[in-house]
Amino acid sequence: MRIQPFSKTCVALLVLFSAGCNSKPTDQASSSSNQTETKDVHAHPSEGPHHGTLVELGNEEYHGEVVHDDKSVTVYVLDSGAGKNVPIDASEVTINLLHDGTPEQFKLLASPEEGDPSGKASRFTLADADLAGHIDDTSSAPKLMLTIGGTAYRGEIKHDHGHDHEGHDHAGHDH
Repeated sequence: MRIQPFSKTCVALLVLFSAGCNSKPTDQASSSSNQTETKDVHAHPSEGPHHGTLVELGNEEYHGEVVHDDKSVTVYVLDSGAGKNVPIDASEVTINLLHDGTPEQFKLLASPEEGDPSGKASRFTLADADLAGHIDDTSSAPKLMLTIGGTAYRGEIKHDHGHDHEGHDHAGHDH
């Protein structure tokens, strides 16, 4: 009788499927899916505390915030959340850019904020109208370079033309 083994197999499969459909998910499966959702929902800061352009340094380990008017440029070194200043052991940071196809390098000197520890700075400045006038030019491809704790970081300065441009004008710039 071949029908009997077939019937037993069908009944066994039916029992397995029925048990699987009525089982509740375990807490472990539920919490791991919540962890995945948390990792996928990652807010990227869009503006720094000084209302400047943010520059990602490393894998968002740090941020640089570039603020300028038509005469000077200031860079603030910020934490991974781009909310707090991070004083670093450096006397300068560098901005490299192209001006009419020619590479130029600008050194911004340490200008410690009140509260920065002695010998460290979270703010770097340079009064240079040439740098200030070309930092927003997309063809200049400006990059911020600095060293934090012995590790060199480099990030692209991408000016967001979608925000309000208070604090600096763009006369003579292509937008």
